[in-house]
Amino acid sequence: MSTHPAPARRSTRPDGPAGPGALVLGLLLLGASALAALVVRSDVADPPFQALDDRWLAWMGGPHEGLYSALATVLNWFGGPLGVVVPLALLLLLLLRRRWVSAGFLLLVYLGGNVAVVQGLKHLVDRPRPAHPLVRVDHGSFPSGHSASAALLVVIVGALLVPAARRRPWWAAGTAFTLAMMWSRTWLHAHWLTDTVAGAAAGAGAGLVAWWLLRPALAREHARVHGRRGAAADTPDSAPASAAAPVG
Repeated sequence: MSTHPAPARRSTRPDGPAGPGALVLGLLLLGASALAALVVRSDVADPPFQALDDRWLAWMGGPHEGLYSALATVLNWFGGPLGVVVPLALLLLLLLRRRWVSAGFLLLVYLGGNVAVVQGLKHLVDRPRPAHPLVRVDHGSFPSGHSASAALLVVIVGALLVPAARRRPWWAAGTAFTLAMMWSRTWLHAHWLTDTVAGAAAGAGAGLVAWWLLRPALAREHARVHGRRGAAADTPDSAPASAAAPVG
């Protein structure tokens, strides 16, 4: 009889959003951004919270130089062309690990969140941007695509790469990153404050809803991947144990 202790196996318990809390929060965030879009659309030149936006923009008046300017410029590039590199690198990593469901989740959420939700709201509202933006911008100020992409990326990475036990500090860091992106868009006069709030809400909401809806498939993939790793870890121990077993 082998005296080797049974190897400890990793838990295959799904670490996604188990309860309806993520779904409720995601729907509330999406609903708030949609409601704000309807309010802005009723008077794009002077919505009810324009005074708040004007006051915030005045605080962001400058001078636009030094460390703040450098940080805002980096965040502008990260949310623009450079920001595509991160999702693509993450997609490649998932494909190399044969995590097909996770790769599909990434494509669905990132493209769907940015194209369907953000661009859909932009075309619905078509709010004028603040005068004299300091970076190149497209049409439609509401909502902020940079803020939406930042919040969406935080949810995607948290769902796919961060273990459940470590998500609390990740959410804190991700919130700080999203707030910094929101600040940078107003510092560069590319968006009104409420554009960035709605963008972050839309991005986070889309990510949470998609994560909750796809949680069974992600949980099955999680169990499969960890089951395969556990079996591979058992193989070296099982051979010596069999060889040491007495015969007859």
